[in-house]
Amino acid sequence: MKKLFFICISVILFGCSADDAQYNCNYLLDVGVNLSVNLNLPQYNQLLFPINTVRVSNYGNDGIILVRANTNTLLAWDGADPSHGLTACSTLEIDGINATCSCGDGNSYNLITGTAVGDNDLPCTLKPYRVEALGNNTYLISN
Repeated sequence: MKKLFFICISVILFGCSADDAQYNCNYLLDVGVNLSVNLNLPQYNQLLFPINTVRVSNYGNDGIILVRANTNTLLAWDGADPSHGLTACSTLEIDGINATCSCGDGNSYNLITGTAVGDNDLPCTLKPYRVEALGNNTYLISN
């Protein structure tokens, strides 16, 4: 009976995988984020309207990009290119509804879906952060 129990536990432990199919890139660090955003404040005010973006410095790997996708959805992405290690050129620059890396390789990502734009077959998507509505136009961005 003990052998059967040991075999079952071994199968469970060694059969599990830590592979995350949605976001499996290891270039960016898992930096703890806990940011409260009040859209009534002037620096976030444009997020009251759909298809607007705001960059918040000093959070995540290279800032956080906040996007108002529609009237009910606020998205948060890491501001660094997930297909590069952290360098001076891996900071994503906001270009309308896309974010582009300035490293010269043409990496560009859609800020609504987080996926690569154009013909680039990039293995990584933008690193997402959790957005929780707290009420009164206030949101908690965390991971």
